[in-house]
Amino acid sequence: MMISIFRRKKTKPDAVSNSMKIKQKRYEALVYALHGDLFRYAYWLCHDRQVAEDLVQETFLRAWKALDSLKDEKAAKAWLITILRRENARRFERKQFDLVDLETVPVADKQSLGPEQDMENEWLRRHIAELAVEYREPLLLQVIGGFSGEEIAEILDLNKNTVMTRLFRARNQLKEALEQDKSIRGRSNG
Repeated sequence: MMISIFRRKKTKPDAVSNSMKIKQKRYEALVYALHGDLFRYAYWLCHDRQVAEDLVQETFLRAWKALDSLKDEKAAKAWLITILRRENARRFERKQFDLVDLETVPVADKQSLGPEQDMENEWLRRHIAELAVEYREPLLLQVIGGFSGEEIAEILDLNKNTVMTRLFRARNQLKEALEQDKSIRGRSNG
C-alpha cells in the first residue's frame, strides 16, 4: 500500500467564491466606467459600428482573463486601450479586408448643430484621416480618449517627448490646412 507524502492544500469554497465575487465586481466597474471611451476609440479605428463593438467585446474578454495583472486602477484605461489596439491589429492578421476609400463613405454625425457644423466636422475628420499614422494616433488618443501625454507614451510605447512633438506637429498640420482652406476660399470669393 502506497501512502502519498504530498497532501493537497484544501481551499475553502467560500474563499474561492469571495475571490471570484471581488474579481467580478472589479471587472463590472471597469466595463461600466470605460465602455463608452473604448467604443469611441474603436469606432475611430475601424469606422464600423459592428466591428467596433466586436473589438470592445474582445478587449473586455481579454481584460477579464488578465484582470489579476492590473495592479493600478488608475492605469485601467490605458491598459484597456492597449489591449484594444492589439486586438485591432490581430483583426488584420486574421483576415484581409476589402479596402474602402473613407472619403467616399459619409459618416453621419447625429449630434451636430446644423449644416455648417456638419461641414466643419467632416472637414476635421477628413484632415485628421489624412495625417500620417504617427501623428493621427496620438492625437486621437488625446482628443477622443482624453489621455495625457504620459499615458499616450505608455500606450504607444514611446518617449513622452516624442508624443508631445507628434501632438504639436499634428495640431500644426491641421492649423496649416485650415489656413490654406481659408486662403483658397478668400481668393475664390474675391
